[in-house]
Amino acid sequence: MSKRIIYIGVLSISMLFTACKTPLLVERNVNKNVPASFNNSQDTANSGKIKWQDYFIDPYLQGLIDTALINNQELNITLQEIEISRNEVMARKGEYMPSVNIGGGAGFDKVGRYTSRGSSEATTDIKPGRETPDPLPDFTVGAYATWEVDIWHKLRNAKKAAMTRYLSSVEGKNFMVTNLIAEISNSYFELLALDNELDIVRQNIEIQTNALRIVKLQKEATRVTELAVRKFEAEVLSTRGLQYSIMQEIVETENRLNFLVGRFPQPIERNSAGFSALATDGVHGGIPSDLLENRPDIKQAELDLVAAKLDVTVAKANFYPSLGISASLGLQAFNPIYLAKIPESLLTSLVGDMVGPLVNKNAIRATYFNANASQIQAVYNYERTLLKSYIEVANQLSKIDNLKTTYDLKEQEVAALTQSITIANRLFSSARADYMEVLLTQRDALESKFELIETKKQQMNAMVNVYQALGGGWN
Repeated sequence: MSKRIIYIGVLSISMLFTACKTPLLVERNVNKNVPASFNNSQDTANSGKIKWQDYFIDPYLQGLIDTALINNQELNITLQEIEISRNEVMARKGEYMPSVNIGGGAGFDKVGRYTSRGSSEATTDIKPGRETPDPLPDFTVGAYATWEVDIWHKLRNAKKAAMTRYLSSVEGKNFMVTNLIAEISNSYFELLALDNELDIVRQNIEIQTNALRIVKLQKEATRVTELAVRKFEAEVLSTRGLQYSIMQEIVETENRLNFLVGRFPQPIERNSAGFSALATDGVHGGIPSDLLENRPDIKQAELDLVAAKLDVTVAKANFYPSLGISASLGLQAFNPIYLAKIPESLLTSLVGDMVGPLVNKNAIRATYFNANASQIQAVYNYERTLLKSYIEVANQLSKIDNLKTTYDLKEQEVAALTQSITIANRLFSSARADYMEVLLTQRDALESKFELIETKKQQMNAMVNVYQALGGGWN
């Protein structure tokens, strides 16, 4: 069991040393297992370095993102957490500087007459012919200083750890900005897709209503039965119900966007007309080292790793003796009038002490072991974050390519089914096809159009997600 612990400790220290070095060293290790789809992402350009204003050119979407970066409550909460981290740095910095306080006091002291001190004071005159007051007043004013000499750099390392965690919180905020921009963009494109689905449904309702009118005329001519009429009526009613379902989804998506931008429910301005023509190419993954530079979560994990290493150093220093110095300088007298009499009323002291743990070090050991465990956790978290980022980029780049092919095929399917509606209606009018063929053709065409819109939405989401995976948006 002890050999295994030693092995893990050596492995963790080695990994920590490697991870805290220049990012290029880390890159050289991780590139060995980078998927081919990542390395073949066109060229060395990296879409994650593009500003979000240039990546998302829709003016309505830009307005939503601008508003969210100011009003989003979760982002503002994170900004306050950064402020708290900054104040923690200030507090840690003050700990290894001398502490000086100014104070004053007043009181009196009454001792028993038949004690050694009482009998001594009773027979002692402060001045010739003036006895010691009983009770004896005491007035003090002075400055007091304490300072722990940071001989083991414990306090300095604690300050460095606090500073590193402050920088980590800044990267955490950047990561939140990236995610916020991605979430708003995905919701916006979902809203455009729903608008297009609603238009398709309304067009389909018109087509089905015309078909229902023809069926009723054919029933009057005894060419079809009442069953065909009822089937067509049911289909029209079903499509109308679908219309209101989509309208509800639009309201919920609008309100989700309103929540993200930090405002109460209101209509979202948008232009849904050109949704099907939105371009999804021109996304480049760049080279693997760009992730180390762009992704805020990787930077945050690396800074947490450095802070964890400093915590171990601080915890180790607790085993060593600490040197403290205290001093005071002031004035003390039994009467305020005599405070100005110097040097008679002058009070000075200087004390140095060194204290170290001797028995029962369990609390210090527990703190040290916890710091080591946290350090190993930070190593694993850094590796996990790095691996996750590469996988996300590889997945999204592959998804963009595959969805492009899927969309092209879906377009051909929609075109074929749209033509089949016209053909089915013509055959039905000439009694060469029954009403079920017409209904099924209309239903298949509607579903294929929905699938085409859904594929376009997935394309836009993949474009957003790859930008997010590349660490874009925060800069």
